[in-house]
Amino acid sequence: MSLNFQIAIAVGFGGAFGSILRFYAVDYVHKMELGNFPFGILLVNIFGSFLIGILYAYFSTHDVSTIIKAFLIAGFLGGLTTFSTFALDSYLLFNSSLNYAMLNILSNLIGSIFFVLIGFKLAIFFISADLTAVGFP
Repeated sequence: MSLNFQIAIAVGFGGAFGSILRFYAVDYVHKMELGNFPFGILLVNIFGSFLIGILYAYFSTHDVSTIIKAFLIAGFLGGLTTFSTFALDSYLLFNSSLNYAMLNILSNLIGSIFFVLIGFKLAIFFISADLTAVGFP
């Protein structure tokens, strides 16, 4: 799939729809007051993973335009949840290499959490630091 303007627009529109759906779904579940566990995010991650499995099977057996695929997979499901594409990549890796599948899963989970920590620590450092000492006005 080569990137062109039509594909980029399809991804953008799909991402907007997916992001809006995620916002409302998470808000709706949050209003159910089910405790402190992020059930809304879990719901969209599982639902997005379910949908990407269906779409992958369909796209593997039917001729569907690249623009529609981009709109639904990278756009809509990417906006709804990036977890669905991670799940598909992991599933596909399981079919070819258990080692790569586990490396993908562990690297994504541990690496993402680790870099949340690093980003948080850096932000706190710069927020609390005297930035004039390093040349910032």
